[in-house]
Amino acid sequence: MDEIECVVIGAGVIGLAVARALAQAGREVIILEREDHFGSGISSRNSEVIHAGIYYPANSLKARFCISGRDRLYEYCTSHGVTHKRCGKLIVATDDKQVDELGRIAAAAARNGVSDIQRLTSEEARALEPELQCVAALLSPSTGIIDTHGLMLSLLGDAQASGAMIAYGSPVSSMRLEDDGIVIRIGDEDTLKARIVVNAGGLDAAPLTHRIEGFNAAFARPSYYAKGNYFTLTGRSPFARLVYPAPEPGGLGVHLTLDLAGQARFGPDVEWIDEPNYDVNPARADKFYAVIRTYWPGLRDGALAPAYAGVRPKLAPAGAPAVDFQIEGPREHGARGLINLLGIESPGLTSSLAIAEHVAAIASESLDR
Repeated sequence: MDEIECVVIGAGVIGLAVARALAQAGREVIILEREDHFGSGISSRNSEVIHAGIYYPANSLKARFCISGRDRLYEYCTSHGVTHKRCGKLIVATDDKQVDELGRIAAAAARNGVSDIQRLTSEEARALEPELQCVAALLSPSTGIIDTHGLMLSLLGDAQASGAMIAYGSPVSSMRLEDDGIVIRIGDEDTLKARIVVNAGGLDAAPLTHRIEGFNAAFARPSYYAKGNYFTLTGRSPFARLVYPAPEPGGLGVHLTLDLAGQARFGPDVEWIDEPNYDVNPARADKFYAVIRTYWPGLRDGALAPAYAGVRPKLAPAGAPAVDFQIEGPREHGARGLINLLGIESPGLTSSLAIAEHVAAIASESLDR
């Protein structure tokens, strides 16, 4: 059985960022990816937004890593030639009842250290986006969009340049904790033993915690899935900025985002499902039209086409309070060398470089004992 210093499970944006950080710290790293390409799960099925750090509870990991990661990500994109745009975002109140919610969002942003949020009247918001309908809005100038595939390609290139390797078609079926390392089973065979294993498996990260022999069952996490459907706007977008309604339970509402070519798309909605699937039901567009027209009444009939769906890994069921990122290493669960990254949903993309730095520090502490 081969032995290696560090294994990263999952080649999404988080796994690639972690592998890069470990390799650049001089560690021997192999990335195990079940699919035949990197980033084919959560990382390729999202809004591709660089978040400012507005919504998250103060001192939460989501707040900390989003704000730190946002700054690192903009710097990385500039220095590595990753296509991105700091286009800004409007969060809108479409009736008087939502104005207080904007106030709460602005206060949360201030507590998190987001200092550039601007309160706008309806007239000021329409001066920026004439097609918009709202009674008030918040402007977030530091929100942006990014070419996620380009980012992942760059992260993988950096990791490989520092000696990391990637193995596609390598699904981790189970693991076993031993005194001198962690045995990883790929398919039906014990294939690798590693001193450090980073479980960045995305949708499979929490289920994998139930397949670790010798692991404390109290830290084996449940899995819930919130599907988000997206629809594309056919024709030219009249908006130059992202537009978000007031948040809804489970997500940030059906918002308008832009790709780097200026094409508009709407989503995600929130659809709780038992198992991940990526089918988009065209009938869900009916709800999209109603919601979008609360802030863009000019949306014409038939203008929305099914685009794609993503699935968020949730650690709590529908109706339960949102759960923070769970980054659990030996200090938390007692299993030497194991680092579980659980419930890494939005703002995981924005937070990726900050999460990677944090995980690399945990790994170094474990290896240096």
